[in-house]
Amino acid sequence: MNPERGKRVAVGADDLYPAAKTVVEHLKKKGFEVVELGSLKSGRVEPWPEVGTEVGEMVVKGQADWGVVVCYTGTGVSIAANKVRGVRAALCYDAETARGARLWNDANVLALSGRLASPQVAKEIVEAWLSVESIDESERRNIERLKGYDSARV
Repeated sequence: MNPERGKRVAVGADDLYPAAKTVVEHLKKKGFEVVELGSLKSGRVEPWPEVGTEVGEMVVKGQADWGVVVCYTGTGVSIAANKVRGVRAALCYDAETARGARLWNDANVLALSGRLASPQVAKEIVEAWLSVESIDESERRNIERLKGYDSARV
């Protein structure tokens, strides 16, 4: 990720998972400004729908450049984040999926499983996410098509 952009990250979790705490520490060591939300802020269990939407809203409002959400499976917070118009949250269980989510889908929120992601795997996933400096130009039309769905009415 370009060092000139993406320096403010919203990280939220519904519980104090080791992976979530490790992601916060890792990003801070790398020089990111981290906004801690949910359990990371309160120290107690928080509702995963609020965690996901709060991170998503910060991203689309420009209060954070991108986000990370964590719940037990990662599914709930990714669904909640994706309810926010403009969010493209990707649930990633490994580094290659995270790299692809940035490269081919221009994902702006990374979702992790607090159950499956060990602290080491969480760092590897974040590093893969950060390794992508720009999207794959061959996917630009698809990404723009996806962004257009944000304004579509059902």
